[in-house]
Amino acid sequence: MNVFPFRPAVAAVHLHLRTHTRTRTMGSYRVRKFAPLNPEKPAAADIPKLEGIIFDVDGTLCEPQNYMFQEMRDALGISKATDILEHVHSLPDGEQEAAMEKIKAIERRAMKDQKPQPGLTDLMSYLERRGIQKAICTRNFDLPIEHLLTSFLPDHKFEPIITRAFKPPKPSPAGINHIAQSWNLRSASNCIMVGDSIDDMTAGHSAGAATVLLVNPVNEHLASHDHTDLCISRLDELIQILEEGFVGREEVSEDEAAKGKPKLAGGAKIKGGPDKIIGVLKSAGRDPSQLSKSG
Repeated sequence: MNVFPFRPAVAAVHLHLRTHTRTRTMGSYRVRKFAPLNPEKPAAADIPKLEGIIFDVDGTLCEPQNYMFQEMRDALGISKATDILEHVHSLPDGEQEAAMEKIKAIERRAMKDQKPQPGLTDLMSYLERRGIQKAICTRNFDLPIEHLLTSFLPDHKFEPIITRAFKPPKPSPAGINHIAQSWNLRSASNCIMVGDSIDDMTAGHSAGAATVLLVNPVNEHLASHDHTDLCISRLDELIQILEEGFVGREEVSEDEAAKGKPKLAGGAKIKGGPDKIIGVLKSAGRDPSQLSKSG
């Protein structure tokens, strides 16, 4: 299956989709659930069907290339606290194109070193077999995405593909809402957003989607964030989760919620902070030293 010609969404539209947010009251979380994708598994009538999965790119479909973001900030002369795209869009019209070209030059160099995340092709093949729609929502521009899909997923379809040309970018939920609309859904509430950054979790949560964090030693603090429903250490862990039926963050007591205990796939608690996270990643066959935060 050929996913090209490459047709990223290029403009924001005003949507009237309902946004469903998970509420937190008395120290507990509303559990996000989807029916098992395995047709032989029984599911309660009130559990919704999963309609589609939306993926981030850098740090999610491919391993993080965190060095890019410092190079971009150096090229633009901005601090780490400044959002790169917000800075570019704040410049006078005559300066934005040159600033964006500096960013793209760094991305073009980095894309040659892209490496697929462990479990990438197995997960995508599984989703194809189960008939689950796939889309991309990223702050990257189109060329690195095309390179990644051509190199590692030439037979898999992602539609639509939301790039930074779509405004506003993540953490706004606008891109995810646009994807839901393109799938003829009333909202994104029956979708999952998979990513590795706070922008991914916030965009998904704000759109009403369930969120899955691909955890690494740098982003592990996001595992206990209110916007994160579930954590995995590699992409193909989602296969069993979806087969059995997606269940997000468990309801916890007020004391447990205050402690911010994160959860991994399958209900395992993460205890012991970064050292334990690194141990989990090693047990899954991943090298923590090669992982870093996505921007």
